[in-house]
Amino acid sequence: MSILFSPLRLRSLTFRNRIFMSPMCQYSSVDGFPTAWHLVHLGSRAVGGAGLVMMEATAVAPEGRISPGDQGLWNDDHREALRPIVHFIKSQGAAAGIQIAHAGRKASTDAPWRGGQPLSGAEGGWQVLAPSAVPFAPGYPEPRACRDEDMRRVVADFADAARRADEAGFDVLEIHMAHGYLLHEFLSPLANRRNDRYGGSLENRLRLPLEATEAVRKVWPEAKPLFVRISATDWVGGAWDIEQSVVLARELKRRGVDLIDCSSGGMVPDAPIPAGPGYQTPFATRVRTDAGIAVGAVGLITEPLQAEQIVRTGLADCVFLGRELLRDPYWPLRAARALHSEDAWPAQYDRARP
Repeated sequence: MSILFSPLRLRSLTFRNRIFMSPMCQYSSVDGFPTAWHLVHLGSRAVGGAGLVMMEATAVAPEGRISPGDQGLWNDDHREALRPIVHFIKSQGAAAGIQIAHAGRKASTDAPWRGGQPLSGAEGGWQVLAPSAVPFAPGYPEPRACRDEDMRRVVADFADAARRADEAGFDVLEIHMAHGYLLHEFLSPLANRRNDRYGGSLENRLRLPLEATEAVRKVWPEAKPLFVRISATDWVGGAWDIEQSVVLARELKRRGVDLIDCSSGGMVPDAPIPAGPGYQTPFATRVRTDAGIAVGAVGLITEPLQAEQIVRTGLADCVFLGRELLRDPYWPLRAARALHSEDAWPAQYDRARP
């Protein structure tokens, strides 16, 4: 029996398999509202057999968007616009998830296919926030260092977005603490140069991300699982690393987080990342072993036997697929055939079943 296609239960939710779609920004929203693109994009992966379909990094505040085309969840109208997408995903047997985020000093940029560069005020850009006034890279604006009221607002914004995500019907919520965005910026000494209770020691650098997690868990229903995506390392010496990530994972578990989605990088633009098949899986295994929490492996997982080996040998509890699901929305159906497992072939396509 394939372990990849065995159910996974977290709290009251049972996923039909362990193939999860990573949140991937589409830069195709309008004023934070989803478009028909999102329905087709996300719906296709639900039809294609994924166990969890996760919506892209969704901004908890307008200034928390990576680009003007980012999805938002900072008002109730966004919640209502997401309901039909959630309904369709769940109607196809997949769980519906959403990642909530604040882009911090990496906000206010153009879409990648237009160069992805910082936007000026004349181009629709805005003032960016960060733990300290340290730009992401040369050519990026100097962020405004967060004041106490900014941090209180960030925590409240995450909680409000979590409440709206529940009201929209999402089954899974993921907090984004990775890839150089605001909560990761507080974690990493590369971006966090503060000398108050939110900077310096590891305990202090953990403070705001953990406050946001506590606020989210208070409003996110007890029966629903809560994920956190982390960058397990900055890939730079003397910065955020796997040892600190294990400490973070233990603290997140104590605060009601159910699964750590283990990615890496994104804090600095020139980190030497040794990308290759499954290159981030060892981070997931280390967190799973040392923190005693469920984990997802992500990063150049492309083949069914590779994914099966990861979950069968206990390296991770599930796999998150990103680019591979962009290339092939029906990858889970193909993987089920390769692994001789029962698939979730849609009835409408049954005449084409191989």
